[in-house]
Amino acid sequence: MKRSEKLIVTWLLTGCFLIYVMVVVGGLTRLTHSGLSMVEWKPAGSLPPMNDSDWCIQFDKYKSSPEFKLINKEFSLDDFKHIFWFEFVHRFIGRTIGMIFLIPFFYFLFTKKFPPGFLKKMIILLIIGGLQGLLGWFMVKSGLVKNPYVSHYRLAAHLITAFTAFGFAFWFALDLIYPKTEIGEGHKLKKSVQIFFMVVVLQIIYGAFVAGLKAGYLFPTFPKMGDNWIPSDISALKPLWRNFLEGQSAVQFVHRCIAYVILFLTVRIFFLSRKLNLSTVQKRIIFALLTITSLQILLGIFTVLFSVPVSVALLHQTGAFFLFSIILFLLHRLRNSDLVNI
Repeated sequence: MKRSEKLIVTWLLTGCFLIYVMVVVGGLTRLTHSGLSMVEWKPAGSLPPMNDSDWCIQFDKYKSSPEFKLINKEFSLDDFKHIFWFEFVHRFIGRTIGMIFLIPFFYFLFTKKFPPGFLKKMIILLIIGGLQGLLGWFMVKSGLVKNPYVSHYRLAAHLITAFTAFGFAFWFALDLIYPKTEIGEGHKLKKSVQIFFMVVVLQIIYGAFVAGLKAGYLFPTFPKMGDNWIPSDISALKPLWRNFLEGQSAVQFVHRCIAYVILFLTVRIFFLSRKLNLSTVQKRIIFALLTITSLQILLGIFTVLFSVPVSVALLHQTGAFFLFSIILFLLHRLRNSDLVNI
């Protein structure tokens, strides 16, 4: 690998790590109910309050929000400071990611360090990153109008765009780290892993629905949901389809069901792989996939059983990131794996 390519890989993987940190801090912001503490959005950012006067100004702005009027009207200035810092740090990390992507991008562009065909990939990545920032404010704005809750649809869009940005950056880095294909029969697993990847993406979306609707606080039992396998109010909303997109019980039920599908697909891929001639790297990735899936499902169970404790819920969100990453890694190493020798 050329020195310029090593620099690009370092740049992309640094961006991946920061996106991961941003999503974790975003989850912490949501779990601490801090996401609506800043009622203005300044694309270029701003300094935090530096003195008592600045804090009072920010607090007065927050007092005009539905969240303060309907939920936090007993808040003191110290209470407000606590939730403000979570949201401020989350936005600061987002802007930091933007700068870390933009400055090296122009350096690599003007010094002609990008490998052939790589410039288009980087432009796509920058567009997705910009969209992620806009969706973040679009999400927050939904909780500043009438109801003090962000739209779970917008939350899901914001989250999946972050995963998309991470996925593209990670994939492009893998293109440089592993420029050659693998030998073996990995191509026979490709379709199964692609289906698995789509199911995991759907699960991430439903995870955002569960979070946005606060559905995770219902039914702190497993494997049943309360006393039933299927919640009794699963069809409470009319028309029926709304329950599976907007109903707390049905959304949690779907999230649990997809988890079972993910476990089944993981085990299936693992046993299929044992019958194939795979490279050492591919075998290790599949074993890691089985391990991470198992841990992720356990974390999901603990999150429900203990009524969404912040630490466990954040670990569960982290698990989704690792699962997403390992599937991308596997897909990358499976492509055309039977065609070219290393």
